[in-house]
This record gives sequence, structure tokens and C-alpha cells, in this order.
Amino acid sequence: MTTSRHATVHRVTSETDIAIALTLDGTGKARVETGIGFFDHMLTALAKHGLFDLDITVKGDLHIDGHHTVEDTGIALGQAMRQALGDKRGVRRFGSALVPLDEALCEAVVDLSGRPFLTFEASFDRDRIGELDTELVEEFFRAFAMSAMLTLHLNQRAGKNCHHIAEAAFKALARALRMAVEPDPRALGAIPSTKGVL
Repeated sequence: MTTSRHATVHRVTSETDIAIALTLDGTGKARVETGIGFFDHMLTALAKHGLFDLDITVKGDLHIDGHHTVEDTGIALGQAMRQALGDKRGVRRFGSALVPLDEALCEAVVDLSGRPFLTFEASFDRDRIGELDTELVEEFFRAFAMSAMLTLHLNQRAGKNCHHIAEAAFKALARALRMAVEPDPRALGAIPSTKGVL
């Protein structure tokens, strides 16, 4: 495991300018400014319930729509997660969480496998939550999983309220990630794979 599980990423394209600082062994402090209020709320919840310290500033082409902002934030956050994990020595590797929010219930299962994959099963019966297009929820999770090089299964088990479903999904991911990246004292600094590499 790396001695400092911290990473900074500055990703600039013609569509977005994103600066991220991530500390895995944090206390849940977050400062998030993406220009999309509900997305800020979700990323703040991700930090809080994952106990990550997270600082994100995004300048995106919101005059077009939120797609590039949300997807590129997922890419940059995934890069930061991958960098902060280093070679993944001594981590638990797997994590899972089942999180309720009133009538909504979402499950996240994570494997820091080095093999990016997303299964996303959730449905929203309206197009927007605040200023966030609901179809971008899946786009964020996909971009994050691909860039972080992890396997993520995210499933809605119950729920009708779109705000509740999205928030339960982000919180479930946070708790699953918290478990997966946690140092395992019994692992003695070994890479948690029979291959010897993740």
C-alpha cells in the first residue's frame, strides 16, 4: 500500500477544466463546485459516507448541457482513485453496501480488480433532479468505474422518488468503496490477488 493515499488530478479538455484532490483516509470533508447543484450534493454524500476528503472544482460547458461536466468528473475522480490506491497492497479489495433512503434501496458491490466493468440497474421516472439529467447518473458511474479500473455492480432494489434513488445509489457506492479501499491488517501489505497484481 502506498504511504500517502492521496492524489491530485487536473484534467483539461475543450469541454471541461477539472481539478480534484482526493484523500482516501480522510474524515468525509468535501468542497465540491461543479455548477450542477444536485451533482454537488451527490459528490458531497460520496465523500461523507466513504470518509474520503474530496475537493472538486469543475468548469464545464453547461451552456450546452451537463453531460460533459458529469462524465468528465467521473473520469477525473476515477483517475484520482486509481492513483491514490497505488498498487493496492494491503487493501480489502472487495466492498459491498445496501443503503436505504426512505422507500428507496440501492446496492453497490465493488471489486478493485483492475478490470473496469459496470452493471447499472436503476430507473428514474422523470428526466431531471434539480439541474441534473437523470440519464447522467449512469454516465457518471460508468465513467468512474472505467477510469478507476474497478468492477461496479449498482442495483436499485426498491424506490419511486428519483432523488431518493440517486442518493441511495451514491451512498451505497461510498460505503462499498470505503470497505474495499480499507487497509486489511491481516493482509500484511500483500496484493489481494493470486496473480500478484491488480
